[in-house]
Amino acid sequence: MLNNFMVALVERVLNTALKLDPTLSDRLSSISQQRLLIDIRDWQQQFLVVFTGQQLHLYNTTETQYDCMISADINTLMALKNPAMLTQLIRQDKLDLQGDLNIAQGFSNAFAALNIDWPEHLSDYLGDAAAQQLWQLVKQTQQQSQKANKKLSTTLTTLCQDELKVTIHPLELEQFKQHTRQLKAHVAQLELRINQLLQAK
Repeated sequence: MLNNFMVALVERVLNTALKLDPTLSDRLSSISQQRLLIDIRDWQQQFLVVFTGQQLHLYNTTETQYDCMISADINTLMALKNPAMLTQLIRQDKLDLQGDLNIAQGFSNAFAALNIDWPEHLSDYLGDAAAQQLWQLVKQTQQQSQKANKKLSTTLTTLCQDELKVTIHPLELEQFKQHTRQLKAHVAQLELRINQLLQAK
């Protein structure tokens, strides 16, 4: 079990986000006092999240009473940063949801729209110019990291498909699917013809 210190730390981070983005409270107000139970399968942990109207409370629990429960592994739960993924993950059987779907969507939408003005908050400690420069540096580093990841992913894909022949190219896969469909259609026609010939006798 995650110890109480870690749970308290996460709760503090969530409540700091409430202070840094004043609109977050407004977005959560429609689901105030609603109990969201998050079951993280691969951690074998359950957390109850409740927004009281002023604060978010997080409990490490074995609670069986909730208004909405989400059960999934940690990677699937991280994909919920994009609220549009919720129904898609349910359809793919990667996520189980019991209770009121609006509560899960409410939390997901509220945090997806989180908008913290970091330069403004950092300026209290560093001054306006230094805070702006630091934030631009962070954004540039983030963009360079994304470009590097994309380039690495493309290089690995090319290496596996073209050089090592470990995986097939998407065009080859599409071609294979097309041939399979054609073969299936020919077999169906042949089966129909055989049945017609058998009935004619």
